[in-house]
Amino acid sequence: MDRTLEGRTALITGSTSGIGHGIALLMAQAGAKVMLNGFGKPGEIAAARASVGVAMGGGDAPYSDADVSKPDEVRAMVADAQKTLGSLDILVNNAGIQYVSPIEDFPDAKWDAIIAINMSSNFHAIKAALPGMRARNWGRIINVASAHGLAGSPFKSAYVAAKHGVVGMTKVVALEVATTPITCNAICPGFVRTPLAEAQVGPLAAKHGVSEDAALRDHLLVKQPSRRWIEVDEVGRMALWLCGPGSGGVNGAALSIDGGWMAA
Repeated sequence: MDRTLEGRTALITGSTSGIGHGIALLMAQAGAKVMLNGFGKPGEIAAARASVGVAMGGGDAPYSDADVSKPDEVRAMVADAQKTLGSLDILVNNAGIQYVSPIEDFPDAKWDAIIAINMSSNFHAIKAALPGMRARNWGRIINVASAHGLAGSPFKSAYVAAKHGVVGMTKVVALEVATTPITCNAICPGFVRTPLAEAQVGPLAAKHGVSEDAALRDHLLVKQPSRRWIEVDEVGRMALWLCGPGSGGVNGAALSIDGGWMAA
């Protein structure tokens, strides 16, 4: 892989698995020093640190166990990244959770948690990271939003609200840094092939009495015209491009990678 991020540093939240880990791995392979963050079983976290560490040239990748639902821990994580990596050039806000329920039954605690993790954490991380980017006169902020940051779906009130908020926040930050070599953009994926997403296929097939292929095509991916998963690597390469040469004019964008969902 081209070492386009040689000498850059990155903090990626929610990067012990799934989309975040894929982004971390690609950025490390492109030459960046990367700090991971996220929850998981100890063995899974160790494996994520080891794989990204190998891509960085050896040793385990730095890791923060910050709970991004807590503003103080977000601020401490950013400070730790700046100290450990020597700077913080790239911030990828990726951490997120989901809960599905009709709004009249939606638990208040689930609403609060989704807003805190999926949206407010982005605000606290950007607020903490931006002064250093301004001081170094370069930075890339990437918020992993969702197709649900651009469109609604039933039973996902908190998730849709949070992701719409992330897209709006992205535009505000972009305007505030528009005269600097700092950019802020959102990536809006559709359904991405991750272990958590794939685990939904079997129960859907059983519920509707169809094959897993039919459940995937006709039920889970019904809004995605391509009728295929978006791959983690595709999302990662979009993030990588936003940090590389030729991307400086892209600022405040909500970039869809959804198999045509927003075109329908």
